[in-house]
Amino acid sequence: MRRLTRTVAVVTLAAMVAAAAGCGSSDNSDKPNNSSAKPLEKVTYLTSFGNFGRDAYAWVAKEKGFFADAGFEVDIKPGGGTGDNITKVEAGAAMFTPVDLTGLLLARGNGGAKGVVTVAAVQQNTMAAIISLEGNQITTPKDLEGKTLADSPSSVVRNLFPTYAKLAGVDATKVKWVNGQPANLIGLLAGGSVAGIGQFVVGKPTVESVAKGKKAVVLPYSDVMSDLYGNVLITSTKIAKEHPETVKRFTAALIKGLVHSVDNPKESGEILRKNVSAAAAGPAAAEAELMAAFVRPAGSGAAAGTIDMDRVARSIAILHDAGAIPAGLTPDQLIASDLTPTS
Repeated sequence: MRRLTRTVAVVTLAAMVAAAAGCGSSDNSDKPNNSSAKPLEKVTYLTSFGNFGRDAYAWVAKEKGFFADAGFEVDIKPGGGTGDNITKVEAGAAMFTPVDLTGLLLARGNGGAKGVVTVAAVQQNTMAAIISLEGNQITTPKDLEGKTLADSPSSVVRNLFPTYAKLAGVDATKVKWVNGQPANLIGLLAGGSVAGIGQFVVGKPTVESVAKGKKAVVLPYSDVMSDLYGNVLITSTKIAKEHPETVKRFTAALIKGLVHSVDNPKESGEILRKNVSAAAAGPAAAEAELMAAFVRPAGSGAAAGTIDMDRVARSIAILHDAGAIPAGLTPDQLIASDLTPTS
């Protein structure tokens, strides 16, 4: 009798285990299976100009998993400036990159950059500037006359200089420009080869970290051109037209990284240093901290990533009035307002 009871108990227990296993299998069928999950979309992204703290937000978006959460595997490569980055996106060598909006306006207004479109703002105000060092006899824009400056040929700082010079009362013909690559510009300045370099305002801490013992002198373009945006995110017109949802997802992830970067500058600098061996965490963090005022300017009410079409129109007017571009360019020709963030 005891043997029969024991047999029934074993059979009953086995049935219960089997039933439980069956229920578990049924539950799991409704959950994502890693082996069958949709693979991440591969994206090539160019930074704006080299690998400095001002571009750390892309590495932050990758490191914090914002890109992966949005469904992307992103290959981040150093950019070569506005002109070069536009060319590479048009050629399909990269899908997304930040470029200076004024540089894009100059290119489009003069017949180029027809294969790209703007989908978000990175900086609500231009960060373009000339940076020098104390002792180079440059304290005002007029002091640039007779001096030698260095920058990449495709840099917006260099290409916008004639307009800046005109508005600032500088004779641009008396300023000599020589070529320099993004990674070498600060070294040229620190070594005394040139009196100034094309740079972003937030580059001041990095310049001072290389030029040990010397203070940087910054001449911001925004002093004479206050309506201009800084960097904006662009993609190809083909991608924007054929894959608008992809653009929106990528943009949202990148802007999330941007906000996290400026809100957590120390972490941002450390993330850049972790991913780019040549980067220095301290100066990168200082750049990210300074950039916060350009991403969300105090009192502007502008949310990160948003673009005001009226401001773009005023920027076009500034360039046209300075003789930098002909008449006829309108904001809708290069801003995809249906894809840009709204809040």
